[in-house]
Amino acid sequence: MQQVLGIIFHFIGGVASGSFYVPYKKVKGWSWETFWLTGGLFSWLIVPPIAAWITVPGFSTIIAEASFDTLFWTFFWGMLWGIGGLMYGLGMRYLGMSLGNSVLLGFTSAFGALAPPIYYDIANVPGKTTFTELISTNWGIVILIGVLLCLLGIYICGKAGYMKENELPEEKKKESVKEFNLKKGLVICILSGILSAGFNYGIEAGAPMADVANEAWKTANPSETINFLYKNNVIYIVLLWGGLTINLVWCLILAVRNKSLGDYTNRKTPLVRNYFFCALAGTTWFLQYYFYGMGESKLGNGSSSWILHMAFIILVANLWGFALKEWNGVSKKTRNTIIFGIFMIILAVVVVGYGNSLHK
Repeated sequence: MQQVLGIIFHFIGGVASGSFYVPYKKVKGWSWETFWLTGGLFSWLIVPPIAAWITVPGFSTIIAEASFDTLFWTFFWGMLWGIGGLMYGLGMRYLGMSLGNSVLLGFTSAFGALAPPIYYDIANVPGKTTFTELISTNWGIVILIGVLLCLLGIYICGKAGYMKENELPEEKKKESVKEFNLKKGLVICILSGILSAGFNYGIEAGAPMADVANEAWKTANPSETINFLYKNNVIYIVLLWGGLTINLVWCLILAVRNKSLGDYTNRKTPLVRNYFFCALAGTTWFLQYYFYGMGESKLGNGSSSWILHMAFIILVANLWGFALKEWNGVSKKTRNTIIFGIFMIILAVVVVGYGNSLHK
C-alpha cells in the first residue's frame, strides 16, 4: 500500500510539473523575464516557507541549527539546478512543451542516474553505488540499458524536431511555438537537462535536515511506523534559495538589457490577470516537489523516485504539447516519430526504475 501511495503522489507531482508552464501562455504584454521571475518568486520564495510552516513544526529552527556543510551543499546544488531551471524556460520558448520536455527531462533522467555513480567511483565514497558496481551486476546492467534507451529516445525526439522543421513553413511552426528554433532549443535543453539533475543531489545534501524533521515527528507520534510525509519540505527552502539567486540575477540583467522593468506596473497590460496566472504557474510548479517529497517518503529517495517523477512529467508535458497543437500540420511519419521517441524515454525510465528495484 505504501508503494501504491508513493506512485500516486509522484503522479500528482508529475501532473503539476508537466502543467505549470501552461498558465504562462495566458500572460499578455510581458517579456519572458518578467513573467518567469514573477512566477518564480512564488515557486522559490513565497510558497515553500508557507508549505513548511503548515507541515513541519519548528522548520526555521531546523534550518538555523543545520551544519554549514549541509546548508552550503544544499544551496550549491540549488544554484546549479537554478541554471538548469532558467534554461528550462528558454527551452520551452524555442522547442515547445512536447519536444522541449522530452529532450530536457530525458537528459535529466539519464544524467541523474549516471553522474553520482561515476563520482562515487572517482572519489571512492564508501557505502555508495559506483559505476564499477553498475557494470558488474545484473541490476546495474539493467540500469545502464535503461540509460541507453533514454538516450536513444532523445535522439528520436530530436529527429522528429528536424523533420518538423523541414516540413513546416516558418509561420506554421510559430503558430504554436512563437519562437521555434530547433538548434538553439536543443543545445539549451541538453544543458538544462544535465544541470537540472542537481535538484536531486540537493535533496541528498539536505537529508540531515529532513532526518531531524522526521525524528521530531516520530517522537511526537510514537505509534507511527512510517516516515514523515512532509519531511522534505524543510530542505526545499534552502535548496530553492539557490535557484532563486541564479534566476533573480539573470532576469534582472535581461530586464535592464531589454528595458522591461516597467512591465510590472505597465497599465497597458492586464496586470491583475498577469499576476494571477504567474502566481498560479509558480504555485503549481512548487506542488511538483511538494508531492515528490510525499512520494519519496513512501518509496525512498534516489534514482527510483527521481526516475518515476521524470516519467510522469514527460508523459503529462507531451499530452499538453499535443493538446496545444504543437504537432499540427506535420506528416503522419513525423507525428509517429515523436510518439515513438516519447515512448522510448518513458520505457527507459521504467527500465531504470526496475533496475533500482532489483538492487533493493
